[in-house]
Amino acid sequence: MEAKAIAKSLRVSPIKTRLVVDLIRGKKVSDAQNILSNMNKKPARLTKKVLDSAIANAVNNQQADINTLYVKEARVDAGPVMKRVLFDSRGRIGHKDKRTSHIIITVASK
Repeated sequence: MEAKAIAKSLRVSPIKTRLVVDLIRGKKVSDAQNILSNMNKKPARLTKKVLDSAIANAVNNQQADINTLYVKEARVDAGPVMKRVLFDSRGRIGHKDKRTSHIIITVASK
């Protein structure tokens, strides 16, 4: 029994988000929630919301027991990039890319 939650176009870099998501992959749901609650990073707060949504989907839609759930899949994909222009020295144009992420979390029961 699996349940999935997806958050799209979150305004945080996928590279930074992958560092957080790698910590919870394969862990029990309670352990993953504790890890994310104790991290002081923006990607951790966003990932915790997605994890809580996946848990709620499993419990409410498939009547899964929360004590048997674990993080089966945790993935971060790159979203659309907002390209911004910076004026540089000597009349040149610089670029500042504002990256976004898609977070996909799947929980399953053992």
